[in-house]
Amino acid sequence: SEVEELLIQAERVLEKWEPVWTTFLSAPVREEALKMFDEISDIGYFSSGGFPSAERQRVQIHPKEETHIVGPEIIPISAIKVEGNFLFDKTETKDFLIALVKDGIAIDQIGDIWITGDRGAEAICTTNAANSLENSQSLIRDVEIKYKSISLNDLKLPLQRVPKTLTTIEASKRLDAIASAGFGLSRAKIGVKIKEGRVRLNWSSTNNGSRSLNKGDQIHLEGRGSIEIISIEQTKRSRWKVEL
Repeated sequence: SEVEELLIQAERVLEKWEPVWTTFLSAPVREEALKMFDEISDIGYFSSGGFPSAERQRVQIHPKEETHIVGPEIIPISAIKVEGNFLFDKTETKDFLIALVKDGIAIDQIGDIWITGDRGAEAICTTNAANSLENSQSLIRDVEIKYKSISLNDLKLPLQRVPKTLTTIEASKRLDAIASAGFGLSRAKIGVKIKEGRVRLNWSSTNNGSRSLNKGDQIHLEGRGSIEIISIEQTKRSRWKVEL
């Protein structure tokens, strides 16, 4: 598994006493890996995905006693712009992911991808991937696209939301009820999102809107960010007071 491979990398770090970078890790794999590294006394780590709220990130594993000051100029992460005219052909991030893989880039070399209006998308990737794609052309369906390397500083990042806390009273602890309140969408709309696979619970896909939630659970909605249950308590009227 991916986590087992990361453990092997950690062992190599201890053997050679030199830092290594992982490929891009999904959020659930990264969370599991960092918990594992926390239990290894001689291992330290640093994680980056190109911007603060990136979901997919690379992790530098290094000997804990060594001091590693990691600046933007030495993080092995680059960015590309995928240009095309999608005014009459609406796209999703998965369309660009499929194109990148078709054009020879392995999934573990790709970070986050986001749409930039009707003119294409931007993506985080490894430096080698960016170099191999530079100025090349391809297709997404019938639309011609061109890849162009850009600076991380020039990215038009997806909306960065400021964390806020809210409290809601719900009739149940169901995923659809709490997600509806947390994301400010109707119960019907959040139900559709769940069925479409756009909602993840603790970073795992789910299509079960009736699933009961507990304190500490995290819900991620594609394009809308994440919410976490800070506390959940039953009221005297047998409803549920939920702090998010």
